[in-house]
Amino acid sequence: MQTLDLRGVVVSAPGDDVDFVSRCFFPKLGINEDPVTGSAHCELAPYWAKQLNRNKLVGRQLSKRTGMIHCEVTGDKVILQGSAADYMFGEIIIDP
Repeated sequence: MQTLDLRGVVVSAPGDDVDFVSRCFFPKLGINEDPVTGSAHCELAPYWAKQLNRNKLVGRQLSKRTGMIHCEVTGDKVILQGSAADYMFGEIIIDP
């Protein structure tokens, strides 16, 4: 994958106990395999919603850590829900 002229590779297929499964690889960005990729699911959810003819889906990313993502496609919006762990807290101040 390092030789491909791409930022990353996302693969997906129908799931057995979920609507779809995926794996996401970004070695050129220093991420061999991303455990759960919200940005990828913003593209995968509309694709699978169209394939399966429904707007509420459950996806599983099959990385070593694995992760479930509940997706809802409404018009041009995708809502993602899942479990997360706090990693960092901070504050961003933008002067007008």
